[in-house]
Amino acid sequence: MQRLHSMFGIPASPLEARHRPSGLNTQFNGDGLSFNEYVARNRDMLAKAHAKLGAADLQKLIDGNAPFELKPNNPSPPPVRAREGAETSLPCRQKPYRRGVLLTHGLTGSPYFMRHLAGFFQENGFRVMAVLLPGHGTQPGDLLDVRWPEWARTVAYGADRLAEEVDEVYLAGYSIGGTLSAYQSLCDSRVRGLFLFSPAIRITPRAAFASLHKLYSWLIPSAKWVDIMPDRDIYKYESFTKNAAAQTHALTRHLGARLRLHELDIPIFTVASADDITVNTSAIVEFMARARHPSSRLVLYTTEPEKLPPGISPGRVELVNSVFPEQKILSSSHVAIVLPADDAHYGANGEYSNCIHYYPDKMEKYDACIRNPAEDFQGEITVKNLEAGILRRLMYNPDFAGLKVSMKRFLDNLP
Repeated sequence: MQRLHSMFGIPASPLEARHRPSGLNTQFNGDGLSFNEYVARNRDMLAKAHAKLGAADLQKLIDGNAPFELKPNNPSPPPVRAREGAETSLPCRQKPYRRGVLLTHGLTGSPYFMRHLAGFFQENGFRVMAVLLPGHGTQPGDLLDVRWPEWARTVAYGADRLAEEVDEVYLAGYSIGGTLSAYQSLCDSRVRGLFLFSPAIRITPRAAFASLHKLYSWLIPSAKWVDIMPDRDIYKYESFTKNAAAQTHALTRHLGARLRLHELDIPIFTVASADDITVNTSAIVEFMARARHPSSRLVLYTTEPEKLPPGISPGRVELVNSVFPEQKILSSSHVAIVLPADDAHYGANGEYSNCIHYYPDKMEKYDACIRNPAEDFQGEITVKNLEAGILRRLMYNPDFAGLKVSMKRFLDNLP
């Protein structure tokens, strides 16, 4: 078997229970449910999945990975209803809330990543719902068999439940959550605007070949994986399946096809990192340059804040310096947009350090990165940044307060 692994260029890392499907989480499971019932069903599913793996802190795992909902801190006044037979020129809301937002997390991640954004929207009067994409939140093996239409079904369901309670539906997504949000908006006239964070508008074409493993992975199970990792993180998989790459590529192709047929003419607020190595930042800039609504805005974290990206007007983009020398931050990253520095798990003093880019080929650096996080540089794992010394992939946004200011300015200018 070792020889076969070498022949196919596949790492011989051992597969464990978490690398097999749980049997609980590859399809959308909310048909016919209220959102409250959907949350309860998924919390129960998460409890069963993590209990099977012998999780130590089961409640923490459930709370971080589960879908959730929030009601606004300062909801708009209740609907104004005219007395029978009376005439009124006052607007009359038919639903409990004016605005609502559906939050969708990214590939291999969980609703935990949307918690701080949810708090921002709640503070600004939004009804908030956050979904869990099938294949996520349980164990990496659940991404072996999932298909992207199940993700799209989940977002469509969330939009339906949200529309039952709000007059104005907004969608907000991180990474493929952004892709799915844009995809849903192109076939859903109820969507009034988008908030996209590191959206996967386009990814590497190599992902199109990720399904070729099926020719031989029946013989070599590890061939189904791009990476087999320790999976230390409790809210995001470190191990990564080839199927997840293939499904993401298929989703971006379907989005691209829809965008060629239909233009988005709703307000779009997008945030990205110029140094992102996961998604194509140029594609994001092109996407925002074509956005038709005059309120649309792009916030771009960059190491060259004086350099305007080509193809987009200065009035549409806000360039933010992503270098913080005093904090040893060399740049922003794909995973550093939606969480603040004080996040208990991923923040500056958080429980988790992202060092998996050193595993397993550079174990000395991996161990040093895990042991001494305060001494590490942080940023995107570019060749240039890796040359600076021991590097953690930056997991939080040191400018999160500034991002909230930009988002509030966008909200205030909405029609």
